[in-house]
Amino acid sequence: MKEKMEKETKRKKIGLFGGTFNPVHLGHLRGAEEIREAFRLDEIIFIPSAIPPHKAMEEIIDAKHRLEMVRLAIASNPYFSISDIELSRPGKSYSIDTIRHFREGCADALFFILGGDAFVEIETWKDFQNLFTLCHFIVMARPGFQKTPVASQLPGPLTPAFQYDLETKVWVHLSGCHLYFKEISFLDISSTKVRELIERGDSARYLITPETEAYIHKHGLYRKRG
Repeated sequence: MKEKMEKETKRKKIGLFGGTFNPVHLGHLRGAEEIREAFRLDEIIFIPSAIPPHKAMEEIIDAKHRLEMVRLAIASNPYFSISDIELSRPGKSYSIDTIRHFREGCADALFFILGGDAFVEIETWKDFQNLFTLCHFIVMARPGFQKTPVASQLPGPLTPAFQYDLETKVWVHLSGCHLYFKEISFLDISSTKVRELIERGDSARYLITPETEAYIHKHGLYRKRG
């Protein structure tokens, strides 16, 4: 009994934060930090995608640059780490394959983190119905989200598999995994806006970290080709 209790106390809570990160910006970092604190996560793993299924590849720079920019941006946070699992795996970067990778031989509690804009498209994800049987999900929501009627928080095809717990305000899947909606500080920053600024020759300072900005300038990324 004692050994079982010790094993339970050592179980970590790990966040999986996937994205294109083209480039990573302060909105990504602040959102991840607020989620880490709110859910008392031991670690958040940033996972840059290689070939995102829902984005045009001509808009995305080489994966090695996106990986290095994330590495530089999170270096000062001891709770953040990075994985190149999607970059080293051939083909498109499907989240269900990534989650299964981290589940293999892992006793830790996994929380998949995504933005509200990505969640509304969850029906287009590979095997989306099975995603919620593999780990907990945390949706980063904009301020005011909690005023949304409960019934409209989920896409229609998901509702039969979930029950809403009024006491904890959490969606519970038939598998026992939880779906959380967590309001975070909304920083009106997007990777698209950053790329547009740099392409015009304008400053992206205070939207991205100084390390990311220096890396972009050093390698001439996102500049308009003449």
